[in-house]
Parts: sequence; C-alpha cells; structure tokens
Amino acid sequence: MSPIIQLENIHKVYHTGEVDVHAVRDVSLQVAKGEFMAIMGASGSGKSTMMNILGCLDRPTQGRYLLDEVDVSRLDRDELASIRNQKIGFVFQGFNLLSRTTALENVELPLMYTHKHLTAHEQRKRAVQALGVVGLGSRADHHPNQLSGGQQQRVAIARALVNQPAMLLADEPTGNLDTQTSIEIMGVFQKLNDEGITVVMVTHELDIASYTKRNVIMRDGRIVSDVAVASRLSATEELRKLKEAQQAVQLAP
Repeated sequence: MSPIIQLENIHKVYHTGEVDVHAVRDVSLQVAKGEFMAIMGASGSGKSTMMNILGCLDRPTQGRYLLDEVDVSRLDRDELASIRNQKIGFVFQGFNLLSRTTALENVELPLMYTHKHLTAHEQRKRAVQALGVVGLGSRADHHPNQLSGGQQQRVAIARALVNQPAMLLADEPTGNLDTQTSIEIMGVFQKLNDEGITVVMVTHELDIASYTKRNVIMRDGRIVSDVAVASRLSATEELRKLKEAQQAVQLAP
C-alpha cells in the first residue's frame, strides 16, 4: 500500500533581505495510511513549516511531496486550494468557528466549497453525521458561545471530517484546553484513528504526544528522531484515573 504522505529531500528556504533562513533541511519522511503521528520540536525547529508544507499551505523550495499519490510540490495556488479541500481536514488550536452560526452550520461550511455538488439535504446529512461522530449530535443548533472549549474543538474536528479527507492535520489542538478536556480531545482523535483515519499532529507537549503512535522530533529544520511510542497512553484509561483522583480529593476530610 502506498504511503499517504511521502516527502523526498524537502527543503524550505525563506529569503529575508540579505539573509536566507533554512526552515526545513533535506527532510525525507513517509506516513502510512492509518498512522497517528506527532511532530515535535522547540520554537524554530521547523515543525510549523513542516505542518504548512504537509497541509499544502506552503510549497517546498526543493524536493518532492506526494500526498495520497498526488505530487503536490509544484501545484499552483488554485490547485493547492483544491487539494486542501478534498484531501485534508484541518484542526487548529483556536477552533476558528464562526460565532454567529450554529455548530451544524460551521460543520457544513467546507461542503460549500467542494466540487462534489452536494444538495442542501446531502450537506446537512453529512454535517449531522460528522457531529455524531464526535459526540455532539445534541448540540447541533448551539452557537460557539453556548459551547465549552472542548465542545468547540469537537465541532472543529467534525468540520475537518465532513469532506471525508485522506488525513487530519491538527496544529496544537489541545493548546487552549485544560487537562481533562485535552484528554477528552485526544480520546476523540484515538477513536477516529482506530477507525482508520490518518492523523498528523503538531504539539510541544510530551504528554499529549504520548497518545499518538509515532513521534517525529525536529531540530534546526531536520528530523533528529523518529520513533514508535513505546508506552502509549489510552485516553479512556487516563480519564478514569483523573476522575478517581478528583473523587479522592472530594472525599478527603
């Protein structure tokens, strides 16, 4: 089976005045379908640039990028936008929901830009199904300000899923969330991954990366470590432990 992501000798150089900034240096990487991978690194390591390249938000200066067997390295702006809409679901730290529209309408939004020409009924059906997948079917008519941070992130995940993308890209998806809500969101990603969805996540949190299956660590634009997660955390189990600890505190004299 062909990998969903194949990077071959990727470089990214930004020209700022008289200085060239080498954000990514000679990176080669393969991601198989159904993987759950975290990209990690300190500020300036190149992980954000890598995410932009993987998400077809930026083009490499040199090298080749195949996404689901399509060479996207040299596509123009319109072609990249089409690939993003068809093959990639994005989840961001800040949710990026429209405040004056309901959860259901937020999830429907990407369907308005698809080339599949769905009817209004088909769009609504898909959005309802996506909200159901993340456990928010009963909140479809709620606006973002009526939802908790965790619920808003679930809406964002449903929106990322609605076009049935080849993979999900998550950029610090728990960065604005408390500990319990972060674990709940990682539980959503684990459930989706168990169902076969490929997830690539950028995070700086070691504990969050422990919920994934593979950790890629970057430094100075290069991959310095690429390992399977040896002691993977289960969100279900960690939530159970957290609730037991909370109950113990409440029962303490």
